[in-house]
Amino acid sequence: WGRRSLAVLVMTILLLMLFVIPVALLVNSLVDNSGPVIDWATKGNMELPTFEWLNGIPLVGDKLYAGWNTLVNSGGSAIIAKIRPYIGTTTTWFLGQAIHIGSFLMHCALMLLFSVLLYAKGETLGNGIRHFAFRLAGTRGDAAVLLAGQAIRAVALGVVVTALVQSVLGGVGLAVAGIPNATLLTVVMVLCCLVQIGPLLVLIPSIIWLYWTGDNTWGTVLLVWSCVVGTMDNVIRPVLIRMGADLPMILILSGVIGGLIAFGMIGLFIGPVLLAVSYRLISVWMHEAPQPQDDPNEVVEVLEERD
Repeated sequence: WGRRSLAVLVMTILLLMLFVIPVALLVNSLVDNSGPVIDWATKGNMELPTFEWLNGIPLVGDKLYAGWNTLVNSGGSAIIAKIRPYIGTTTTWFLGQAIHIGSFLMHCALMLLFSVLLYAKGETLGNGIRHFAFRLAGTRGDAAVLLAGQAIRAVALGVVVTALVQSVLGGVGLAVAGIPNATLLTVVMVLCCLVQIGPLLVLIPSIIWLYWTGDNTWGTVLLVWSCVVGTMDNVIRPVLIRMGADLPMILILSGVIGGLIAFGMIGLFIGPVLLAVSYRLISVWMHEAPQPQDDPNEVVEVLEERD
């Protein structure tokens, strides 16, 4: 309604709901559920299960069940005793990584703070950066700043929005199909989609679980729904990226994956921006027309070739 303060408040709440709260829920769930796993892995009374359900597997079920029980009876406890230290160490490592995400939550809080300031007085800062870039490198500097903004918008639209759409639709499918902890799995899908793994890493085990529990109807429904959700990024992402900046798709995806490996979560935006700005500046430099002081005939020939 034309009120900047209200717009800033709404955008801040949206950032909080879409980024900070989901990550906080995921970290809290990892920390809460890691205690029983560590206790189970470090206690000395661990035994291998018998897995009675192996008999129900067609054709090979009897052989699998017999082989597994032979392993258990001939020294399964000894095997567990040997691998128990590694199980405990691995579980503790995952817990440590979850705790380290606390620094990421702090970054999210700083992101909210600076977002409020930028939403309130962003034009002043933006004009100052453009003026500095113009004084530094003329029109090319100003163009580089604008390109950086377009690249960030392309990533936000093409990567983040696509991840949210896929995850929300996948979460709806999990909830309707009756999968336990659908909210937590939806948060995991958001992270998987952001790092370009896709939602199928969560959806496929859920489908297998439904078939394993005998719920074939909902398993088939979720299978069909997963095929739609898992492939829709091939349509949505290119359209949204083109809305942000006219950049090659491979450039954006390479920047997302490479930035994630090099810089962590913030690399989702740093990587594509670096690649996009470098690509556009090199492209402009390579196709730049000669200066007027050159031979006019050569200028005309170059321009005709470009046309």
